[in-house]
Amino acid sequence: MGMWIELGVFALVFVFALHQWNDLKKEKLKREQKQAEQDQAAHEGP
Repeated sequence: MGMWIELGVFALVFVFALHQWNDLKKEKLKREQKQAEQDQAAHEGP
């Protein structure tokens, strides 16, 4: 019985970690796109 509880907790933690990993990838993509836009704007300057 205790094994199933531990397995359930592990599964929940694993799903949460996957969710966080996806959020990190999205934020990194946003940050890279924003940086690329800033670099492009800086090069187009005066």
